[in-house]
Amino acid sequence: MHMEMNERVGGIVAALKSAYPDPMCALHYQKDYELMIAVRLSAQCTDERVNLVTPALFARYPTLDAFAEADVAEVEEYVHSCGFYKHKARDIVLACQMLRDVYDRRVPDNMEDLLKLPGVGRKTANLLLGDIYGKEAYVCDTHCIRITNKLGLVSGTKDPGKVEQQLRKVLPPEESSAFCHRIVLHGRAVCTARAPKCGECTLAPFCKEFMGE
Repeated sequence: MHMEMNERVGGIVAALKSAYPDPMCALHYQKDYELMIAVRLSAQCTDERVNLVTPALFARYPTLDAFAEADVAEVEEYVHSCGFYKHKARDIVLACQMLRDVYDRRVPDNMEDLLKLPGVGRKTANLLLGDIYGKEAYVCDTHCIRITNKLGLVSGTKDPGKVEQQLRKVLPPEESSAFCHRIVLHGRAVCTARAPKCGECTLAPFCKEFMGE
């Protein structure tokens, strides 16, 4: 069974690399803390919408200090269209204050400290660790949860924390961050939730659902 899983993982990773050779986070940012802010805004909102909002937001608050000193009510106006704007605006300002006052103006490079930041959960923390620091990272969003279940990499759970635990056991750590980005790209382009294009899916040979396993 263990050998079978290694073979399955290797095939899936290779197929995804071939289909999506240059996996990138879809969110636009230039500074590390801007990625933290963009990911917070993306909760229950599309990356496309966030990318429409952040240019004006980052222009209005061009530094970490500017965000830390911002009036939450004004930030709300900039992020209103992203939904849950009151919570998001408050978290952004408070998190930037923590980066300034506690973390020497740097986004932390470890899970424990990242989780202390307002609005940062495990999914966000994993993304920041992977994209900023190139560390082992498992971004268990809806695409990742849905598709890794279909592929048999995880089994019987849609709980993000349990999916992360199971993926940690089977995915090579050095592949983890890029794998999660590729899965998101695949989930948007091919393996959509409502109408998956199984006939053109590069992962079909590894898909337990498609193969009827």
